[in-house]
Amino acid sequence: MHWIDLTIFGLYMVGLLGFGVFFLNKNEGADDYYVGGREMSSLHVGLSVVATDVGGGFSIGLGGLGFVMGLSGSWMLFTGLLGAWISAVLLIPKVKGNKVFDTAFTFPEVFKYYFNPHVALVAGIISAIGYAGFTSSQILAGAKLATGTFANLDLTTALIIMGGVAVLYTVMGGLKAVIYTDTVQWAILMIGLVFIGIPVSYTAIGGWEAISKAVDPAMLTMTNMTWQDVVYWTVTVLPIWFVGMTLYQRIYACNDEETAKKAWFLAGLFEWPVMAFMGILLGLFAKVAFMQGMFDYLGVPETVANFDSEKGLPMLLRTVLPVGLMGIMMSAYFSAILSTADSCLMAASGNVVSDIIGYFKDVDHDSDQFLKFSQVTTLVIGIIALLVATTMTNVLTLMLYSYAFMVSGLFVPILGAFYWRKSSSIGAIGAMILGGTTTVCLEVFLDKLPAGLDANVFGITVSAIVFIGLSLTFPDNDGPTGAKVQEMENVNTISS
Repeated sequence: MHWIDLTIFGLYMVGLLGFGVFFLNKNEGADDYYVGGREMSSLHVGLSVVATDVGGGFSIGLGGLGFVMGLSGSWMLFTGLLGAWISAVLLIPKVKGNKVFDTAFTFPEVFKYYFNPHVALVAGIISAIGYAGFTSSQILAGAKLATGTFANLDLTTALIIMGGVAVLYTVMGGLKAVIYTDTVQWAILMIGLVFIGIPVSYTAIGGWEAISKAVDPAMLTMTNMTWQDVVYWTVTVLPIWFVGMTLYQRIYACNDEETAKKAWFLAGLFEWPVMAFMGILLGLFAKVAFMQGMFDYLGVPETVANFDSEKGLPMLLRTVLPVGLMGIMMSAYFSAILSTADSCLMAASGNVVSDIIGYFKDVDHDSDQFLKFSQVTTLVIGIIALLVATTMTNVLTLMLYSYAFMVSGLFVPILGAFYWRKSSSIGAIGAMILGGTTTVCLEVFLDKLPAGLDANVFGITVSAIVFIGLSLTFPDNDGPTGAKVQEMENVNTISS
């Protein structure tokens, strides 16, 4: 990279750390650190939601899908649109319409209210592990982008740089820093893609005529996928909108139900079609560039089969962008990556501090000691996530495995908590443990599953069977079937 590009990129990194320092002096307690003071606007929250959900893994992962599948890969984020809008209609009213959650900090607190603290503890452990994996995937995404962009930069060094910046400003600034930087980062990414990345790349590879000659015609259709792909994306991505800790933090950060709904509708539109096609197109352009030999000077493999598809996009940008624009575009993509890494790190920290440690010891969320302890916890989790990232090679695989782990364990119990009065605490715990374990075991020990389906399908199925069976066999006397439901109804009546 030219020194001008390096300067632009360096200033961007310094600016991110500046956000962390600024909010380090502004945060006064848990409300500021974990839920942004509960007064964020729909615009900031909506952009932060889509930046977190689409961010690094999907930005790099979508480029890889576009390289392999073409335009059909955009359907992956259509499930994001569905998830955002469905949860806006079904989930947000359940959370913001109940005053019990006006002081909540984490997603497992929903389980604590509907069931008991033991269920919340199990959910907190599952969520913390899942989001630590998310954080690792984003750090890895940044490192892969960096190694594909900067000459002579090895993956380990890139991991340390990306992980260090993301962890430091998140530790210092908390959710307010995360949400405000997400807004700025998303604006940078959108401007970079719309006005720089896509038009410059399209021209460099020779336009539509070159694309149509270089790739299989199926890659230019919206049907180049299997029904197993559709099921995989649906059961892995859509349910996360009901169990994502990062999303509950942002629901809590909104002042009221209407603000939260507007944020979710906005996020859905940005996911699909906006970001979906932008990422896929750049991946497709990278495939054409590879076929044309534009990456030969980088020493890439001679055949597509031996090439890491997720490195195609950063190599394309490195090849076609002129001095100055390269620095801006790299900042844009690093923005997307860091906007997800910081949110996932905050989610894991909240789970550990409030749901796991808070289970064993009462904590004063408004004390200075709590704020400092939260920052130390965030730092420790960030270091662990960085170490995990050094053992993985594929961004999208790591991210979707983390999604699957959480979805298969938590999706069925949260639906039961909100919508089935016969749900029980024992049923919820059994579903969480056996559902998640089923998915993990199938992914680790079996290469092929019946009908080519994803392990998460079987994990959710097992979770549902266990949840219903145990709930009917071991009902709660004071849970969703009794006083708790009446209490909820009384609270909602009073609030309305």
